[in-house]
Amino acid sequence: MFLVAFSGWVAVSTAQAQGVRSEVVATGLQNPWAVSFLPQGRFLVTERPGRMRVIEADGRLGPPLPGLPAIDVGGQGGLLDVVVDADVAANRRVYFCYSEAAASGGNSTALASAALAADNSRLEDVKVIFSQKPKFASSAHFGCRIVEGSKDGKPDGTLFLTLGDRYSRMQDAQKLDNHHGKVVRINKDGSVPRDNPFVGRAGALPEIWSYGHRNLQGATLAPDGSYWTHEHGPQGGDEINLPQPGRNYGWPVITYGENYGGGKMGEGITAKTGLEQPLHYWVPSIAPSGMAFLSSDKYGKAWQGNLFVGSLKFGYLNRIELNQPFRGKVMREHKLLEGGGRVRDVRQGPDGLLYVLTDSPQGRLLRLQPQ
Repeated sequence: MFLVAFSGWVAVSTAQAQGVRSEVVATGLQNPWAVSFLPQGRFLVTERPGRMRVIEADGRLGPPLPGLPAIDVGGQGGLLDVVVDADVAANRRVYFCYSEAAASGGNSTALASAALAADNSRLEDVKVIFSQKPKFASSAHFGCRIVEGSKDGKPDGTLFLTLGDRYSRMQDAQKLDNHHGKVVRINKDGSVPRDNPFVGRAGALPEIWSYGHRNLQGATLAPDGSYWTHEHGPQGGDEINLPQPGRNYGWPVITYGENYGGGKMGEGITAKTGLEQPLHYWVPSIAPSGMAFLSSDKYGKAWQGNLFVGSLKFGYLNRIELNQPFRGKVMREHKLLEGGGRVRDVRQGPDGLLYVLTDSPQGRLLRLQPQ
């Protein structure tokens, strides 16, 4: 089997879980969306219906944490990504994004900061630090992956947040007066970094980092500090990108996908001067979600530096080999955990092992053990 990619034809292995076995850490999660790692082997997990839980190191589920703001649950919306601060052991700070309703109607993606109580029983000091503008009545394309920025190998006090185009507002992705179809970058207090690319530009929102995106449900920082994302195409044309400041990634003008039911999108072209090409794309779509680099050697040298992406559509974890560790073009892809369910999130834990969330009414947190 082969997939078409911008970098050329890429071989895809269909071998089952090459060199790993999945170990169930926790079960009984309702449509879990994201996992992050707390001290002492604990996990922080979100469930899309609007719950955040602490999972103990032995897999016991804690009760839903009180303190969350009102969440507009429906369709693809709800409580979505969560990450813990790089200094969480000292400051107990966490960041989460969710679909936020407006009193006047409509909704959008919001990003909040909170402190997890010392006994892990509740969220405190909850602050909404960013709200996508404008609000729009839609149950689709919230984006909502958070990545803590870094400089020279150290956290730099910024956060990247991916924002979907809200589906029927796809043309907004080409405009700088709104947050639809964008990656934004803010400071942890919600202020705008002075070196953002559109600061001071008339008619442009200063939070914007890159634009021309569709629905980004995967983002990660590589160990070399580069920022990576992936996004859903329409029907085909899912993409991996390395968003650079101020660059336009083309949606919906150019795409390797097509309209649902058939027919060309946008201008019916795949390339145009001034619009960035993806590093890699998938036809047909795999419906990607979750994204992580493996920096550890827990699974052997061959896996070190590989990129891992979940597939919602086909229910597998994609191990992606690059021609250089943490950078370069895609050389090979390997399907892992086939038949194990829709993969919503994948992260490397502090122990150097990979952790996976499956998206279902009885979702699971899995740990991948080397064989």
